[in-house]
Amino acid sequence: MGSAKKSNTDRKARIEEMRRAEQARERRNRILTITASVVIVCGLVAGGVVLVRSQSDGGSDTAASDSSAKGKFVTGKDGVKTWEGELARNHVSKAVKYASVPPVGGDHNQVWMNCNGDVYTKEINNTNAVHSLEHGAVWVTYNADAKKADIDALAAKVKKTPYTLMSPLDGQKDPIMLSAWGHQRTVTGASDPNVDKFFEKFVQGKQTPEPGAACTNGLSQ
Repeated sequence: MGSAKKSNTDRKARIEEMRRAEQARERRNRILTITASVVIVCGLVAGGVVLVRSQSDGGSDTAASDSSAKGKFVTGKDGVKTWEGELARNHVSKAVKYASVPPVGGDHNQVWMNCNGDVYTKEINNTNAVHSLEHGAVWVTYNADAKKADIDALAAKVKKTPYTLMSPLDGQKDPIMLSAWGHQRTVTGASDPNVDKFFEKFVQGKQTPEPGAACTNGLSQ
């Protein structure tokens, strides 16, 4: 029991440290944004034609190639599936056809979905959610077969857990699934002990490509 309390305390301390780092990062980003705006204005004056062509090329609705196809899932004894293979991390403006539903990584939109315990009642864009996974978030998804009681209980858990988000996803195979960067598992419901185990291991876990990166000031419904 004491070990569990210590584990929770350590995780809270780790998340609080990440939040402080995130706030510092956001302050730096605001300064960089102002600087970038000045550069962009100068660029428009000097090379407006080039910029317009670039935006036109990036605005296509054609889906990008599957950035996660070079690899496969391997299921561990604990039931967690781990992606073995390369997961690209490029920022793209096009839709991406991912190798799994939900995706666990790959090319993604440059704007992340807010994941500071955010619960979405409508489907969200996969490319934004994948960016959240890159920041160390756990993404809880469910389809129409999930029980309302489980949805409500999981939503309550997500709302009090930084670096998590939740949304419906009708295209997934199982009623309730948990995803992190490169990792995924199915759970039987909100009371499944594997929910807490997955959160404990993967919320800002070792798999995180960008630990401490922002989970706020992104995209929200």
